[in-house]
Amino acid sequence: MRSHADATVTIQTSAEAVLSPPSWFGEVVLLARYLKQQGVLEAINERVRFARRRFGRYEVIDFLVVLFGYAISGERTLEAFYQRLQPFADPFMALFGCDRQPVRSTLSRFLAALTSEPVDALRSLFLDDLLSRPLSKEKQTGGLADRAGNTWVVFDFDGTRKAARKPALPQTEALPPPFRRLDDVSAPGYTGRKRGQVVRTRTVISQAHSFQWLGSFGNQGNGSYRTELRQALASITRYLTAHQLLQERALLRLDGQYGTGAVLSDLAGFSFVTRGKEYSVLDHPLVQARLHLPPDQLQQRPESQVVRSLYDCPEIPVGPEGVLCRVVVATHPTSKKKSSVGVTRSGVVYELFFTTLPQSAFPNALPPHSVWPQLD
Repeated sequence: MRSHADATVTIQTSAEAVLSPPSWFGEVVLLARYLKQQGVLEAINERVRFARRRFGRYEVIDFLVVLFGYAISGERTLEAFYQRLQPFADPFMALFGCDRQPVRSTLSRFLAALTSEPVDALRSLFLDDLLSRPLSKEKQTGGLADRAGNTWVVFDFDGTRKAARKPALPQTEALPPPFRRLDDVSAPGYTGRKRGQVVRTRTVISQAHSFQWLGSFGNQGNGSYRTELRQALASITRYLTAHQLLQERALLRLDGQYGTGAVLSDLAGFSFVTRGKEYSVLDHPLVQARLHLPPDQLQQRPESQVVRSLYDCPEIPVGPEGVLCRVVVATHPTSKKKSSVGVTRSGVVYELFFTTLPQSAFPNALPPHSVWPQLD
């Protein structure tokens, strides 16, 4: 060992190897301390139950602690996370009041056997924890002011798809058959512009101004988005009630998969804005008459060379339910590259947007880009 000292600083070095904790371990310490102070860990032990054989002495909280750490770590795989954590497994579990880390095989069996009931209980617990804290400042709620002076609280419905496909692997008698790791949690579905044979969907609901998550849902294939939509509306209603906000001033910014009349009929009482995919609306006489008149507005986004003509059509029935919507039709000429959205007719691409936002508050055909789904 060597030692260097002066009047103010003493430095000691050693040739012995000392393991350093992972760079993300400090974040885990902060999370564990916060969850303990807020009583979340105790609430999980009391309210989230899942009884199943072959879990031994483990409780639900033991598995959740591992998943918390894995989410924070950013490690590419669970195997890499376990390898990095192994020298510090005991202090890691002790941070959350647990004394033993489940091995990977036990965690895999737990996740494979997990049912929807404990997941819903955990989702409800986190929402209760979020709503139990009053917003002390108006800025925490945020809002969008329209031209009539009304403030709208915007909620985002963001859907993502993870596509999986089998790579071109050699297949011989000496090799096992290829398989996807996502096979157990995926199913055939709409892949969009992503390459793959099976997909998994995830939907996140958040308050757009404060970025608070109100719910997260995942399912195989195309998912059960209408069921998830009803669950999300219940969470938003609880949020509005807890913070004494009017439902009439709540605005739902929906993903394009909700742009049909059948789905929009589930949104009774809420204002919304979404891309539309009910292209039969284009054949409605009122829409056809409007398309033969000059557009309300020409729009070109800074990052695009496409100039769109916007036509504002109020009070148009959409879908078999006849949901009355304000329909905005965006048109532009076709190009050499096929348009990824909209429908093409006679060399013109038509895109649809459905909303119940009043024209008096948003008179220029489209609301600000902070609310309206992106055109490109």
